Amino acid sequence: MAPPAEPKGGGRLLFDLSGLDLSARLMPKQGFERYNPHRDRMALIDWLVWQSADFTMGIGLHQVRADAFWAAGHFPGKPIMPGVLMVEAGAQMACYLYNVRAPGPKTVAFMKIEEATFRNMVQPGDDLYLLCKEVRFGGRRFISEIQGVVNDRVVFDARICGISLPPG
Repeated sequence: MAPPAEPKGGGRLLFDLSGLDLSARLMPKQGFERYNPHRDRMALIDWLVWQSADFTMGIGLHQVRADAFWAAGHFPGKPIMPGVLMVEAGAQMACYLYNVRAPGPKTVAFMKIEEATFRNMVQPGDDLYLLCKEVRFGGRRFISEIQGVVNDRVVFDARICGISLPPG
């Protein structure tokens, strides 16, 4: 995907993508699992594409597949990725940026989703790039801006708050 100079369909990019190689594949899903507690069909990041040196920004990739568990029923004959799964994929990117700096990976849960806007459809065959930018980072909680980009379009954006759960 070429970085959009100005995305179509509304929305501004969380950070400048010019100069970033969005074809890079830094870490596959299997390596990402060290920092993301989701497994099986709920593990939505296929690749880590880029991260800033201080781990406050990053880009993940979800390759939207026709055999995804939601595709046959949402909606029959015209599969559209559910917005809640787009936000979940962005949240998994935020979880990675939180956990990669922790002494050991933690299970992280949503506390809040704010200002979610869905601007365009995401369908099987799309590469959904998930941008994440830290707003606030603490020992147990974090706030992040997340955004999905397909081709040259911002498809969603939101602000999320996460908290690390106690062990066990």
